[in-house]
Amino acid sequence: MERNLSWEDLRLFAMVARAGSLSAAARATGASVATLSRRMKVFETATGRRLFLHGAQGYALTADGRALLERTARMEAAATDIATWRTGNDGPVRVRISAGTWTAQMLAEQVTQFWKPGDPWVPEFVHCNVEMDIARREIDIGIRNRRPEHAWLAGRRTAIVTYAVYAQSEAVTGWIGPTHDAALVRSGRWVLDHHAADIITTSNEPHLSLALAQAGVGRVVLPIFVGERTAGLMRLSEPIAELQSEEWLVAHHDARHDPPIRSALDALAVFLGGSARQGIAHPDAPPEP
Repeated sequence: MERNLSWEDLRLFAMVARAGSLSAAARATGASVATLSRRMKVFETATGRRLFLHGAQGYALTADGRALLERTARMEAAATDIATWRTGNDGPVRVRISAGTWTAQMLAEQVTQFWKPGDPWVPEFVHCNVEMDIARREIDIGIRNRRPEHAWLAGRRTAIVTYAVYAQSEAVTGWIGPTHDAALVRSGRWVLDHHAADIITTSNEPHLSLALAQAGVGRVVLPIFVGERTAGLMRLSEPIAELQSEEWLVAHHDARHDPPIRSALDALAVFLGGSARQGIAHPDAPPEP
């Protein structure tokens, strides 16, 4: 007996078994009587069982035939379920996008600049200050501050992100630093390295640091695309060269060709590299992933 039976032969077997004759099954399937007769003989040989009693009563089922028909019915139900699943999945595909605090917030606030209802994809944002695993498909697209290093990842550079010092006014001289139990991003480490003695309070969450700066408590380091559009803050420095970084759209080398992910990558690349992001310098001719 062959280990694998054709799904199509199982379907035809069920049609013949239920019809009780080749002629009736031929009318139902559109196949000829000769074709069905040949395929049922080959199918019986493949199963190693006698499935039909051939005689005046047509194609009556043997005990093995009835047992197989019962199992085939379960396969047909599964096939129907799969067909229902496929037709029910005609809507947009969720594309999981990971980004740091400020980029994730900006994308959510300005989502209609790069996505609209009716697109083949819908964004699902995953905020994380550590890199999530694209290879294991924890996310579909990562927005990162450097070129991907692994061979299974493809990247497209979108922008150069710059940082500066912001505060309510020049009269504010103290600094807002990161707590030591927080995962330190580069801007937090810079504050510790250069202004540790001037830190008057700390926060473990960037949005809280921003709120403290707006309240006049201290100075804070922000991406320029955040600081320039935040009410109540003024820039107190030139862009900090040490913190300047590239921005990359990163996806799995194979998954990037899936139509929903491709559409998301293209839309994000236009938005992130465009003038909609205030305070970002744009690179020339970013490479395609």
